[in-house]
Amino acid sequence: MPHSITLSKIRWSTPDGHTLLSDLDLTFGAERAGLIGRNGVGKTTLLKLVTGALVPQTGSVTVNGTLGLLRQSVQVTPQETVASLFGIVEALDLLSRAARGEADADALADADWTLEARLAAALARVGLEAEPQTPLAALSGGQRTRAALAALIFREPDFLLLDEPTNNLDRDGRQAVIDLLAGWRAGAIVVSHDRALLETMDAIVELTTLGATRYGGNWSAYRERKALELAAAHRDLADAEKHAAEVARTMQVVAERKARKDSAGRRKKARGDIPRIMLGAMKERSELTGGANARLAENRQAQAGEAVAAARERIEILQPLTVAVPPTHLAAGRTVLRIDGVTAGYRPERPVIRDLSFTMTGPERVAVTGPNGSGKTTLLALVTGALAPWQGSVRLLADAAMLDQKVSLLDPALSIRDNFRRINPEAGENACRAALARFMFRADAALQVTGSLSGGQLLRAGLACVLGGATPPALLILDEPTNHLDIDSIEAVEAGLRAYDGALLVVSHDEAFLAAIGMTRRLALSAGQ
Repeated sequence: MPHSITLSKIRWSTPDGHTLLSDLDLTFGAERAGLIGRNGVGKTTLLKLVTGALVPQTGSVTVNGTLGLLRQSVQVTPQETVASLFGIVEALDLLSRAARGEADADALADADWTLEARLAAALARVGLEAEPQTPLAALSGGQRTRAALAALIFREPDFLLLDEPTNNLDRDGRQAVIDLLAGWRAGAIVVSHDRALLETMDAIVELTTLGATRYGGNWSAYRERKALELAAAHRDLADAEKHAAEVARTMQVVAERKARKDSAGRRKKARGDIPRIMLGAMKERSELTGGANARLAENRQAQAGEAVAAARERIEILQPLTVAVPPTHLAAGRTVLRIDGVTAGYRPERPVIRDLSFTMTGPERVAVTGPNGSGKTTLLALVTGALAPWQGSVRLLADAAMLDQKVSLLDPALSIRDNFRRINPEAGENACRAALARFMFRADAALQVTGSLSGGQLLRAGLACVLGGATPPALLILDEPTNHLDIDSIEAVEAGLRAYDGALLVVSHDEAFLAAIGMTRRLALSAGQ
């Protein structure tokens, strides 16, 4: 029987009663399926249902095949090693004893002489060099993710279940995961916002509050289908608005015809041409007809209005966000940042950055790239003044704002509106509301407490507060802005940054994101730069 995963009529709610999945039907075969959707819609929950970590309240999950799960973060203990992650400690010990001549014939019968070669091959497939005895705690977060992925493919499961596998990985690590999945011929369900990774998929499954929709093909094919859906939604809106106008015109004609008829009746009454008893009957019929026509008109206009609203809502769901941002008026020749001969770090015997010189002039868009541990976050700490250099100088020569992954610029105890007023004290209430609306925080949404926002909402709120003022800062600094964001949120952030005419200094491993916001050059760091 072919390997498959089937979810039938699944319903699952959170402990507080919020329904996350309802009447969900999905089937996965020997394919690579990208699972996308907004944060909080139930993607990770779906993986847990497949593995049995959660039990559906109604419906069933049927798995025909073996599973290998990679979680978003790999938790380790001090005793764990690469070998224990792979589950081969005893098997490697046996090979070691055999090499020393200490294993008897019965033990040698169980020896797997291909083990070390297969271990090395699995690690190589994810671009990781590590010895079996290497403690996991000695590896970086990105290296642990690579090791966990290698341990999965070492076991050769029928299905890989990957939850944001490229989070916390540097460029080489991301590429290793992309290459691995591009060549994976068994089943895989991949929760990801990494559009380069989603390009390797055979299908895209979009999870929404309404259910799941499958699109054949990779990310580009999915976007093409979405563009067609948006074009169809625009046509539907045009048709709905045309019909609403026709209904309005028809009702106007009916109303005018009745008015003329009533006017003629009043003139006849004034001349005394009609007997009094007939006048009463005519008046009653007129009132009845008028009331019926009014109700019919109201019903038709209400239906037409509902159709227009539904069509417009469909467009708002499908339409990519576009944002208007006030200009910074940053001159092309103005220097905004100058770094001269800087050496810095956290331990005197081990500098993270060494003898770095770098200048940003005008509205440049600079991507800071390099492997994990090369000093990217250290550089941002130097630029913002959070870290002092040991040697050299750092001069920030323009207004600047920093948005880190936690958007620490915002006070979590305040509403989005109050944060905006705090950061832009010169802005009035109308200007504040207009700026927040441009970033999709309309009406009561602007009153949400910042500490309650999702990752995507938080970064969007940070951009709104920083870029929505009368004069945005000339330099905006971002540290891994797309980590842990869903694709809708990433595209909203991209829209805001494309509208910004100031200078950008961005640390990111997300090549699709860097391309979308139009980076003009790169500062590539290496360990001990």
